[in-house]
Amino acid sequence: MSELKDLFQSADWKKEKHVPAIDAPDSAKKGEFFKVTVTVGKEIAHPNTTEHHIRWIEVYFLADGEKFPYQIGKFEFTAHGESVPGPNMSTIYTHPEVVCALKTDKAGTLFASSYCNIHGLWQSAKRVSVI
Repeated sequence: MSELKDLFQSADWKKEKHVPAIDAPDSAKKGEFFKVTVTVGKEIAHPNTTEHHIRWIEVYFLADGEKFPYQIGKFEFTAHGESVPGPNMSTIYTHPEVVCALKTDKAGTLFASSYCNIHGLWQSAKRVSVI
């Protein structure tokens, strides 16, 4: 039996369009908010069609010394060109990019995961120090 953790794929986001790219500072000031942007298809555009799209992005932060990560947010993308007349007949499409902010007193690791309706689960991580 497979476990969920074994289903996550990872690669270099500069070469693989499904990997969530995390843009965040390498260090943040203790107790001050900092922005995190997560994009799927940052370097190589991901198709966003009714048939092939990114459904969601999740962002987590695991503070040093903690056992479990904190979920920063789950962001769903629900407009992929589908409409009553048929697939890709709408003029409304979402782009898989989110911006959120958080503050922390501890250094840790940001994790991002995304789900492609055809190619499954993808993940990436970025370390953030606190000064």
